[in-house]
Amino acid sequence: MSETCKELEAKFYLVDLAGLQKTLERLSAALVQPRTYERNLRFDTPDGFLTQSAQVLRLRKDTANRLTYKGPGEVQEGVSMRTEIEFTVGSFENAQKLLEALGYQVSMIYEKNRTVYDLNGVFVTLDEMPFGNFAEIEGADGASIRAVCEQIGLMWKLRTLQSYAQLFQVVKQNLGLTLRDLTFRNFAEIIVGPSHLELAPADL
Repeated sequence: MSETCKELEAKFYLVDLAGLQKTLERLSAALVQPRTYERNLRFDTPDGFLTQSAQVLRLRKDTANRLTYKGPGEVQEGVSMRTEIEFTVGSFENAQKLLEALGYQVSMIYEKNRTVYDLNGVFVTLDEMPFGNFAEIEGADGASIRAVCEQIGLMWKLRTLQSYAQLFQVVKQNLGLTLRDLTFRNFAEIIVGPSHLELAPADL
């Protein structure tokens, strides 16, 4: 969402997403995006170069079709900072064909339901993932992100700077899964708890 091609954010594992949503509404946070289903295709070279170098090439379908590049992350002011270049494309299918013509292939599909609020110029994103619920807080700097975290009652020390793809790898290892895709269908009968994610809920 940044116009500076930089993404600064922290992620929090939740046990009561509805409760956090009520808190945001009580604080008069502006609803930026109602609950929306997302389908994401993550691309890589056949030898996995992008993943190995902590880069992301992603095609997303939600309210629009979005092509995104993310560079390797680094810790800045206690949050994750990455270069992010994102723009909309007219055709999801043609964008996929273009990436595949350039030699990239789908390495992972992942889904989520996402709701976005704006609180004091900081975006609070509520994500319903196949393996649990999360909040992502994105702002201009670490101080503003931490301030909103504390305002909405989340425990700053329990934040994670891992991506959903990284957390997926943690879950697969702990549950002995061989799934490629992080989809609701794949996790329909799989119970994932805090120990499988190696995270503690930040909203308790």
